Amino acid sequence: MSSGRPLAFTNARIVDPASGYDGPGAVLITEGVIADVARKPDLGKLSPDVEVVDAGGALLIPGLIDIRVKTGEPGAEPKETLKSAALAAAAGGVTTIVVQPDTHPVMDEPSVVDFILRRARDIELVNVYPAGAATQGCEGQRMAEIGLMHEAGCLYVTDADRPIVDSKVFRRVLSYARAFGTPVAHRPADPWLSAGAAASEGEFAARMGLPAVPAIAEKIMLERDLALVELTGARLVVDQITTASALESLKRGLDRGLPVTATTSINHLSFNEIDIGDYRTFCKLDPPLRSEDDRQAVIEAVASGLIQVIVSAHAPAPAEDKRLPYDEAAPGAVGLQTLLAALLAFHHEDRIPLIDLIRTVTAAPADLLGLSAGRIAKGAPADLVLASLNTPVHIDADKLVSKSKNSPFDGRRLQGKVLRTLVDGRTVYAA
Repeated sequence: MSSGRPLAFTNARIVDPASGYDGPGAVLITEGVIADVARKPDLGKLSPDVEVVDAGGALLIPGLIDIRVKTGEPGAEPKETLKSAALAAAAGGVTTIVVQPDTHPVMDEPSVVDFILRRARDIELVNVYPAGAATQGCEGQRMAEIGLMHEAGCLYVTDADRPIVDSKVFRRVLSYARAFGTPVAHRPADPWLSAGAAASEGEFAARMGLPAVPAIAEKIMLERDLALVELTGARLVVDQITTASALESLKRGLDRGLPVTATTSINHLSFNEIDIGDYRTFCKLDPPLRSEDDRQAVIEAVASGLIQVIVSAHAPAPAEDKRLPYDEAAPGAVGLQTLLAALLAFHHEDRIPLIDLIRTVTAAPADLLGLSAGRIAKGAPADLVLASLNTPVHIDADKLVSKSKNSPFDGRRLQGKVLRTLVDGRTVYAA
């Protein structure tokens, strides 16, 4: 559903990675799509019925696309509903989310996919797409109905946090998904080395007395995955790469021309294992936070383009699941509402150019999944974010829109405030 009255943003700083443009601009929106884009502060003479918003030099970017979001619906609505996740996304400038399949029931056949799509249409906030399960029940044993789910509207298949251990099963998943042009996302984690781990192996975990996983567990599984991609020709999405050693494997695979896209989470860019502090369960994640050397390597991989997509890895967990002894607490963090401000920190620190940062959450995921969004161009969906680049933001977890408040950014001071979020030309959030 589009907004009835035409809307124009003038005097904005447009950053559109799809066209490589970063400069003054204005945008006209009509019937839910971008009708005109000017690379100057105004659009000239406009019809009197156009609502004009003077951006005052604020940042105008494509709406963010977050391809890894967990909700509790269906089956665990107290954690998060599709509506509360959509509200959090809108408040964070995220206009498209891809929800994970490890729900109850698991999204491993078309009827559950259809439920998600119908619920999203009823909510009428942000764009919501499902990722289908790669195997039945996300159990890694028997392949799910990949073809039927693709036809129903799934953008990719994955078993979410669970690696598919059986190489024969994973080969079948890759081969079958390739026939439909469907990407397969897979978590690179050796399950035996990772079993029961609550932290990354090293001096810090040893001192804290936490069960830990060595960084090599990520590299071992990624090497297998790359070998099977070479065998099958399927498109692989590396789900949250976090270690320097795995990045070496990724680079070799890309240098061989393998159809691989790597993601990482904003959490692993922003925090390291020391942030666990005094057993701070809001920083217990899966994969766990890594060493500072690993974090710096991941930042450099984003800067170089080796990692192409950044995700929030939004994983809500209520207080009763987090306020437990560290090794018993549920992993995961909410991140939809804090994604943009946390991302902009790397611009403010002069680590990564602004246009390259914005690309990882707009044009890159759009190209990966074949979406028409993620760009500011004539005819594109009017999914846009107006943001103040330098406005200070103090993160207070209790004030986040998500039903669960488990944010590792709680108490952090960031820069970058979402002023307005539009989906199909409709304002779904205004500060």
